[in-house]
Amino acid sequence: MFRKTVNELRQRLRRPMLALVLAGATALPAQAESLADAMVAAYRHSALLDQNRAVLRAADEDAASALAALRPVLQWVANYTYQNIEGFDGNSRSLSLQASMTLYDFGRSAIAIDIAKETVLATRAALVGVEQDVILGAVEAYLNVRSATEQVDLQSNSVRVIGQEQRAATDRFDVGEITQTDVSQADAALAAARANLASAEGELQIAREVYRTATGKMPGKLSPPPPTPKLPATLEQARDIGRRSHPAIQESQRQAAVSELGVAAAAAERNPQLTGSASLSTSRNKSLSPFGGISHGGQDVGQLSLQMSQTIYSGGRLPAAHRKAMAQRDAARAALLNTSRQVDQAVGTAWAGIDVARAQIRAIDEQITAAQQAYDGVREEATLGARTTLDVLDAEQSLLEARANKITAEANLQLAHYQLLSAMGLLTVENLKLGIPTYDPSAYYNAVQDAPYTSRQGKSLDRVLRAIGKQ
Repeated sequence: MFRKTVNELRQRLRRPMLALVLAGATALPAQAESLADAMVAAYRHSALLDQNRAVLRAADEDAASALAALRPVLQWVANYTYQNIEGFDGNSRSLSLQASMTLYDFGRSAIAIDIAKETVLATRAALVGVEQDVILGAVEAYLNVRSATEQVDLQSNSVRVIGQEQRAATDRFDVGEITQTDVSQADAALAAARANLASAEGELQIAREVYRTATGKMPGKLSPPPPTPKLPATLEQARDIGRRSHPAIQESQRQAAVSELGVAAAAAERNPQLTGSASLSTSRNKSLSPFGGISHGGQDVGQLSLQMSQTIYSGGRLPAAHRKAMAQRDAARAALLNTSRQVDQAVGTAWAGIDVARAQIRAIDEQITAAQQAYDGVREEATLGARTTLDVLDAEQSLLEARANKITAEANLQLAHYQLLSAMGLLTVENLKLGIPTYDPSAYYNAVQDAPYTSRQGKSLDRVLRAIGKQ
């Protein structure tokens, strides 16, 4: 009996405690989205990344095709023929199995394989560049939403403060302290503040739409950005990292290698080519004469052959192709040099953007402090009749502009840091340590590099890679 009473007491105590826990869990605020969350969402959501991954897989298949050119080609051929010659009907059937293979082409196939491999590496570098663009777009969208939200809050507060000033001006006009002109100035300032608020709300809505496009979802509550990434000690160190790591430079290097091989491939087109072929065939013939006679026949044939060929004269086509390849090589070298200079410029621009934003923030902090003191003083003097309503409104506007400028400068400082990472080639999921599964650009190549005779394996791997990319 005593044990039953104790159990009932426990049950009664447990119910309110459970209700309290559930109520507390329900009251917990939704977790704010971080900048890392935005970058992860953009990486998983991007259709542009999916597109370029498919482009890379197509390049992987080109490498497999180049290797397949060294292997024999086996095919069967079936043939049926009906004839009527001067009243004689006849038909023939044949079935043959044929195999052919390039035995030696003096380096042409080997060069084609090297070209395909270098193209794969160039396409991988291009994919990294797209990844950087996607992540930088997410960073910019995130910072724009936060900046636009703060601008809306600032403009809302401005409408509230100017509204108070407008009501105070109306009260002072009613007691004869100021003129109707002062009231009209306050009315105009309030209308301008409301217009600025409407504009800020529009900018916020636009920023939210850009964020949705970048990440696949509308932004919720965004947490403050994390501390800015650590930078190299000097600008020259940053440029050295960019020259070594930027995917655009790596892609241009691979393209230059492809163009060099293209010159060798164009020269190899003048070399002879040795091919071998083998076939087995069986044929059956049947003929019917106008007098009713029927004749049958057939034969089985096996054949082996070797063939060597070389172009002696091409009408100028082969020399033109060789000259074209050399021109393309020169263009690729110039493109590499130009890309390197562009990366240097991007690093220097982002570095300068960081310095400018830091200097702006320091100056704006001083401006805000002075503007706040001026505003407080003007308001106090206005209550004593030493200042007009317009003076108060001007001081308030100066303070508002300083605060708005600081919001913009802080966003620019954050963005410039990530722009510098992008310019150095370090704005990737792996380098940022976002802790999510990433697309392995070599997995598909490893599966198809031996040119398997069926694509079933490639299709299965495709599904696995897409699943990894969407986790």
